[in-house]
Amino acid sequence: MAYRWDERYDQENFIFGTEPNDFLKQEAYRIPTGGKVLCLGDGEGRNGVWLAEQGFQVTSVDLSQVGLDKTQRFADQRGVQIETIYADLAEWHIEPQAWDGIVSIFCHMMPDERKKMHPRIVKGLQPGGVFLLEAYTPDQINNGTGGPSNPDLLVTTEDLTPELKSLDIQLAHNIERDVIEGISHTGQASVTQIIATLLEN
Repeated sequence: MAYRWDERYDQENFIFGTEPNDFLKQEAYRIPTGGKVLCLGDGEGRNGVWLAEQGFQVTSVDLSQVGLDKTQRFADQRGVQIETIYADLAEWHIEPQAWDGIVSIFCHMMPDERKKMHPRIVKGLQPGGVFLLEAYTPDQINNGTGGPSNPDLLVTTEDLTPELKSLDIQLAHNIERDVIEGISHTGQASVTQIIATLLEN
């Protein structure tokens, strides 16, 4: 899997563009100001770098070293600092109670891997921490505007909410919206969006 993403990212252009995801840009205000944010599957770093520009302490994790190298160069160009970690999220340990925000933007995983990851996300949040997720739903295959071709990698809120039941879910819906991100996300899209918080005791 890593080599495939290395090949895709091994070019001058950013395949998903350099602008942050619209949903993230709209909802990042929910994350405690200046907090520690973990970006899962951050690819070439467009979301992590933007979060760093907003004053967050960002760690980006990805299984493509090529993508992580681009992330660091992009951060340098934008004058911000960002930590990058090379890891397979299916096996990576999320530090417990360490994160004010955890962000998953089009970070698609196989169902068995995802079901193991989400409890680690819940445990990784500090009280008051926020989890933001946007992912493609199975209906996206008919749109042909980006995302995985394997339906097992696609999800709905009905799949996700039982896996996040320890969190207070503020938003969970499946919607149609335009996703224009570089050359790889190119139009009308079927997505699921989740906003959830670990309540303070």
